[in-house]
Amino acid sequence: MNKVALHTLGCKLNFSETSTIGGEFHKSGFHLVDFNEEADIYVFNTCSVTENAEKECRQFVRRALRQNPGAFIVVTGCYAQLRPEEISRIKGVDLVLGSKEKFKLLKYLNPLLAEEKKPSEAGLSCIYVSPTEELNEFGPSHSTDPDIIGRTRAFLKIQDGCDYKCSFCTIPLARGKNRSMNPEEIESDFRKLIDSGYKEIILTGVNVGDYGKSYKTNLYKLLLKLIAVPGRFRIRISSIEPNLLSDEIIDLTAQSEKLCNHFHIPLQSGSDKILAIMQRRYKTGFYREVINKCTERIPDLGIGVDVIVGFPGETEDDFKMTHDFLVDLPVSYLHVFTYSERPLTKAITLNESVGMFERRKRNNILRMLSEKKKNDFYKRMIGIELDVLLEANNRDGTMKGFSSNYVRLQTPFNVNLINEFTKIKVTSAADNLCTGEIVLPGLKKLRGVGIKNSIDSLAS
Repeated sequence: MNKVALHTLGCKLNFSETSTIGGEFHKSGFHLVDFNEEADIYVFNTCSVTENAEKECRQFVRRALRQNPGAFIVVTGCYAQLRPEEISRIKGVDLVLGSKEKFKLLKYLNPLLAEEKKPSEAGLSCIYVSPTEELNEFGPSHSTDPDIIGRTRAFLKIQDGCDYKCSFCTIPLARGKNRSMNPEEIESDFRKLIDSGYKEIILTGVNVGDYGKSYKTNLYKLLLKLIAVPGRFRIRISSIEPNLLSDEIIDLTAQSEKLCNHFHIPLQSGSDKILAIMQRRYKTGFYREVINKCTERIPDLGIGVDVIVGFPGETEDDFKMTHDFLVDLPVSYLHVFTYSERPLTKAITLNESVGMFERRKRNNILRMLSEKKKNDFYKRMIGIELDVLLEANNRDGTMKGFSSNYVRLQTPFNVNLINEFTKIKVTSAADNLCTGEIVLPGLKKLRGVGIKNSIDSLAS
């Protein structure tokens, strides 16, 4: 029993952790195969943010067992942490591991593989899940972008857990309190990724902006340390809360070409009433100030926004406030989520539930707004020269990549430009894709002041 297939549901942080789990299997002599292939062991790293994520888990388990009815099934991650008994009732599941146990998977798996029968053949699952208050360890991880072939973009986990108490969110229950990776260890892993050839590193976590409290540091100081590392690369922050996006981080992003001019800043609602019920830590006025400050200081900044529709108590007027608020904001795209009742959250006890038809209607309205925002932003790029990190794809004679401000762009294929920063002048934009012509490979020099260490490191 040596072929292992891993499948990830949920966020990029989960992908990063799954990659680390896969590395442990590889070091122990197992052969990793694609999930679509027949395997002896299937491992699912799960999400519990929405009900749909949990349904997907059950569907994928059944799919794996159709590929190999005798396969050993392992389920770990957030869903496993919160609902282990429910998972154990899924036919064929042999091992359920919580958030703390996922990085010691082989410790729990190997003894079971030595048995003559799988646990599920005896009608039970083995469950190892620590209580939420014991989720205090940091499991380092990093991974490649699952959508990209080759060493172009990598995700580096720097933080885990969350101390916030948003009324709709299960993450603090599934991952525990805020904790961070030692900055020296981050720098070491970061250098290894750069030395391995990765040109873009995405810093990930549950609440990245809250990084560093236990080490008496913060995200800004970590960014200073990382941009001082020699090499040609750029850093992207996966997502950051508006109240944690400091002026220092904004100014550093404006000054350094090593930081992507792109932020993903969750909003969740454009109604102050709903934000209060959600127990968010800001109001719409503050959020607008942050967005305007960012766009004023950083030219052609790309901004993504998370928003939830159909939250309990969200009236038609509240939704209209959200829609109108977003229409006026200079942001480039939206991630729209339909509210999903999650067990153990405060929101599930609230009255004034919004009907599912209305939730879907509001979701569709904001998705159409997102398409318009993105198309408008892409069209603004026409005539502008962007530094694009090109990927190793070759379809119809073209290659694609992302710019610093998160614009997807294609240009004629050139094997010499794979995983290289290439200056491309945008000539057209349509269907969420820009097209351009090559101007000059390479990153511009760092601009601005206050980052002498980075400039010195590039010159050395």
